[in-house]
Amino acid sequence: MLKAAGAAAGAVGIGTAVLPSPAVAAGAYAHPGLLHTGADLDRMAAKVKAGAAPHTAGFARLTANRHAQSGWAANPQEVVYRGAGSPQNYATLYNDVHAAYQNALRHHVSGDSAHADTAVAILNAWSAKLTSVQGSADRFLAAGLYGYQIANAAELVRDHPDFELDRFKEMLSTCFASLSDDFLVRHNGAVISNYWTNWDLAAMACVLAAGIFCDDRAQVARAVEYFKHGEGLGSIRNAIPVVHDDGLAEWLEAGRDQGHALLGVGLMGTFCEMAWNQGIDLYGYDDSRFLKGAQYVAKWALGGDVPFTANTRKKGAINGWSGSETVTEAAPVDPAMTRPIWAMIANHYTRRRGLSATYLTRIAAKAAPEGGGGDYGPNSGGYDQLGFGTLAFTREKAAGAGTGTGGSPSPAASASAGASAGAGSDARPQGGVIASPSASASSAATGGDLAATGSNDVVGWTAAAGVTALAGGLLLMRRRGRGQGESGSSQPQ
Repeated sequence: MLKAAGAAAGAVGIGTAVLPSPAVAAGAYAHPGLLHTGADLDRMAAKVKAGAAPHTAGFARLTANRHAQSGWAANPQEVVYRGAGSPQNYATLYNDVHAAYQNALRHHVSGDSAHADTAVAILNAWSAKLTSVQGSADRFLAAGLYGYQIANAAELVRDHPDFELDRFKEMLSTCFASLSDDFLVRHNGAVISNYWTNWDLAAMACVLAAGIFCDDRAQVARAVEYFKHGEGLGSIRNAIPVVHDDGLAEWLEAGRDQGHALLGVGLMGTFCEMAWNQGIDLYGYDDSRFLKGAQYVAKWALGGDVPFTANTRKKGAINGWSGSETVTEAAPVDPAMTRPIWAMIANHYTRRRGLSATYLTRIAAKAAPEGGGGDYGPNSGGYDQLGFGTLAFTREKAAGAGTGTGGSPSPAASASAGASAGAGSDARPQGGVIASPSASASSAATGGDLAATGSNDVVGWTAAAGVTALAGGLLLMRRRGRGQGESGSSQPQ
């Protein structure tokens, strides 16, 4: 099902775009090969050395960040806790992770080995001490978010002579990826739709990043399969349940609030970019469904009017309390809110693919130059993305890239999953489904709401409009059968 990125002798063409196909040892993935390839790092360094804009502005944001300084000292913990009822110390982890990533990235751009040494010292300190990630349900968010991030930091220094590679792999697998894998299978004992989209996506990003870092092909295959057909709300057709004729596609979590919707789009972009760098095209999967969803969120976040289809999701614990939640409209937005997520996505579709994606282009320009952890407030939400996309992802338009619209890519520029190395053939119907509004209502549930936990500490994350808590409601979002079309199917949308 999943082929090695390096299995092909040459590059694999996807429409007018070209997937990387580096020469790697049999059974191994390309390294570096998570968010940044060797070619990406070389491009950043060359552009900054040449004084090219906007790379220099992006690099200036990196060098100004307090986490990107070579004097950063790690503060590793034996156990990391996140969530109510525990002695929360997870801020120590995410600050150190961002310091490791920023120093490693700064080393590759500037050539200053002191920054590489600092990144290695931080990562080695944590792999020598950390034994587990614990807490409430939020422990799964910590494992997912900081797991994919710490893997990316380590990927940039994995060949450093002082880096404890094997020990790091053990920590990454046992403390982070194992929790994320478990969440995607069991969802903390909750019904499958209990947790919003970003919970799944954080876990998916961790599983994929750890699988690539550790050269675990089965793990990568599980992550890719979940992206395509997972039952939870993070799989692509559950996260983006409705595609409209104008080429925009609804982002499910837009009915919740702006902050979590931006988080989800950033995580799905991260997942697609890491897969792309191993020759797996998920950006183009299902007729570039992610492009349509990202365009929708960009338009909405800019203050534009977007359609929204009412939907109801069931929530609660298996064999425990249960309820449902109905969302009837997109939540209000603050056009001033921003996250460093847009440069990566916009550059893929407009530069690699040569598509016109108006809303992505506008919002990426508005967010530029993108910073990183520490530049978007002191709370955890400001550290959910690694950032610095203006520096890292600004690229020239690919030679021969096609033209088309951001809403409906032209056939020449829109990739199918089957065309990519590692994507495999997929003959399942790919049409969108409109979620039905709730047909019942009753008093609000009073039991413990598992879905109420999460990244709620970011200033500006407002409550979703039009949300009603319903007890004992049915999940009316259509379900898709594994081998059927959308009608009469069995997977939540």
